[in-house]
Amino acid sequence: MKNPETFETGCCPRFNPKSWDNKEITFKDKLFLKDHVNSLFHIPLNFGAVMERGIKKIEAAHAVASEQLVLSDETSLWGADVYIAVDKEVPKAHMEKISGTFLTKVFEGSYRNMGKNVEEMKTYVKSKGKDVKKLYFYYTYCPKCAEAYGKNYTVILAQV
Repeated sequence: MKNPETFETGCCPRFNPKSWDNKEITFKDKLFLKDHVNSLFHIPLNFGAVMERGIKKIEAAHAVASEQLVLSDETSLWGADVYIAVDKEVPKAHMEKISGTFLTKVFEGSYRNMGKNVEEMKTYVKSKGKDVKKLYFYYTYCPKCAEAYGKNYTVILAQV
């Protein structure tokens, strides 16, 4: 992964939606550091602290992934599991491997549209003759970077 200081915002890299929109991708034992975010009705309460804690561990282990990818699994109204892609095992961290085939779709706009986006994603998957097993969300920018770039993208990955 590039040094964040080289990004325009000094934080999140600029996202190219074409690289993720309407794609079929396969993960085979893709390695992630897993953590948990507390939420209130799906609104994250400690996302920044969880990310900071995970990134410190990843950097200390020299395990930074070549491409930034953070997935969220909205497990309930009260929390989400967060998966930060890494290139190798991170000591003293909960590690998880994700395997499967995923259909992806990029959505632009407010997080308030997420319910509508999820329904659109389910319709898209059905149009491909497949069934959704699980959904993951890739929030491409932090709120400050979304404002700076003038776009707010979310990629929904549907495991099929």
